[in-house]
This record gives sequence, C-alpha cells and structure tokens, in this order.
Amino acid sequence: MTRLLLTVAVMAAFLLSPVPTAADARFARLSQPGVVAIMRHALAPGAGDSATFALDDCTTQRNLDARGRAQARAIGAAIRAAGVTVERVLASQWCRCRDTARLLELGPVDDLPALNSFFRDPDRTDEQTAELRRFLIGLPSEETVVLVTHFVNIRALTGRGVASGEVLLLDIGRDGAVSVVDEILIDP
Repeated sequence: MTRLLLTVAVMAAFLLSPVPTAADARFARLSQPGVVAIMRHALAPGAGDSATFALDDCTTQRNLDARGRAQARAIGAAIRAAGVTVERVLASQWCRCRDTARLLELGPVDDLPALNSFFRDPDRTDEQTAELRRFLIGLPSEETVVLVTHFVNIRALTGRGVASGEVLLLDIGRDGAVSVVDEILIDP
C-alpha cells in the first residue's frame, strides 16, 4: 500500500510539474534580435463596441470575460516559461487590450495609439498602419516588445486574420517589410 501511495505521489508530482509546451519553446524566439510579438486581445465575447462607446469608460466597451482573463494569464505564463524577459508591453487604449496586457504580467503597460482599433473608422487604416510600421522600424533590434491590439490592426499590418489571444511573432525589416515567423494560440 505504501509503495502504491509513493508511486501515485511521484506520478502526481511529475504530471503537475511545469513542463514547457510547444508554445513555450516558440515564445523563446522573442529573445532573438528583431523579433516582436503582436497579439489580438484575449477573448472578449461579441463583436465591435456599443453605439455609446467611450474610450475612457470600460462599461461602454466589450470586455474580457473570465475565459479571456485566464487566457491572457496563460499567454503571459507561457512567455515567462520560455525564459523571455520583455522590455516593453504596449497596448491599444481599449479596455480589453489594456486588461490583456496587464494580465500578461510581463511588466508595465504603456498606451500606443497606433494600436487603437479603426474598425469603426476604416478610412484610418492606411494612415494608422503606416504609423505602426514606422514605430516598429524605429524599435532597437535588441529590445523585446509585446504589442496588444485588435483584429483589424493585425490584418492590415500582416494580411492575416487572428483569433482572440493569438500571438504572431514578427520580423520587421529596416524597409518596413513585416514577416510572420510564427503564430501561437493558447486557447481560452
């Protein structure tokens, strides 16, 4: 009986110990010079924002639900498990992006208006994407950066759609060319 309990205890310790996942290993690429992470905010059910949307009032916006908050924490944990130290976390000023960025627990979060959604104002697409591209070109290649934004912004920058909480690892050329080097999705 004692041997059985010991075996069960050893198996439980093994199963509960943090084991790097494939996502963790891929996040290690963030430590490579010139690689930047851009992600869509974690799960915030619904589409768009209400007609009463106000940037400074989260009650008028779509917000993360419990699964979205858990997803953001899991993404941050996976990045940390990969041994990556992030120098800067930048987010859209929308509450769901700021909350995602904070829940990653990778460091202080700063606003970057170039990451704000232009879903309601598609005429801003080209101008705002160019502004984001200029920002990315200006980043020091040795700085590890995580950006939290919206579907439309990522689609305009990369040509790819992304799921809630999906992270794209990007290589930014000095000419502004954006290459997706990996895609990582940790389901909520």
